[in-house]
Amino acid sequence: MYDFAYHKPKSVADAIATVKKASDGKLMAGGMTLIPTLKQRLAQPSDVVDLGAIADLRGIKVDGNTVTIGAMTKHAEVAASADVAKAIPALAKLAANIGDGQVRNRGTIGGSVANSDPAADYPAAVLALGATITTNERKIAADDFFKGLFETALKEGEMITSISFPTATKAAYMKFPNPASRYAMVGVFVAQTASGPRVAVTGAGACAFRVKAMEDALAKTWSPDAVAGIKVPADGLNGDIHGSPEYRAHLVTVMAKRAVAAAG
Repeated sequence: MYDFAYHKPKSVADAIATVKKASDGKLMAGGMTLIPTLKQRLAQPSDVVDLGAIADLRGIKVDGNTVTIGAMTKHAEVAASADVAKAIPALAKLAANIGDGQVRNRGTIGGSVANSDPAADYPAAVLALGATITTNERKIAADDFFKGLFETALKEGEMITSISFPTATKAAYMKFPNPASRYAMVGVFVAQTASGPRVAVTGAGACAFRVKAMEDALAKTWSPDAVAGIKVPADGLNGDIHGSPEYRAHLVTVMAKRAVAAAG
């Protein structure tokens, strides 16, 4: 039996006040993680605060060289956005290949980033593009956000309101998906940014991470051959029935080469 109080506030302030007042409150965006967790009885919150009615958390805005996406914007909306496709085509393509149609029409960018699932796609884009995560309290740089397995820099009672992505002169994302879940066994997002090349990996470790050796190589020569000989250590990488740490380490190099080639 489910036993929690359900709330659907219409403002960020009300949502934060409600979750702080609860003894064990949980914010719910698209519910793609929380609902299965509840079904498996792995979480028993006292209160569930549904963010679906907060209009201020939805929408896409392009301002100069920055694309800002509201936290409750669905994957399908990012994928279908002509503005995103024009400004950062790689981000639109990433969104179009998240899960299946049902997931894309329910899951949200803010929920995905806040959850920091080790195999989620968006964290790689956040890191590679050097995005800024805006919350109800502050702005957090991408490099400071992801801390570990399902762990971020978000504090108790803090929620993502939007994510701002700087455009890049070149960018691409390539992933090796699990054939059943379509989660990334390994995904690599590469970008030529104003501050230089950035390479971010998802699926391989406890959370998304950058590969400095590849970034340094691409700064000298932007080509697939530049990263072909760079190996990521298998120590500390994920291992399961779908792939060993060594296999995932190999896939990082393979996906990085493909991403660089796709970026042009």
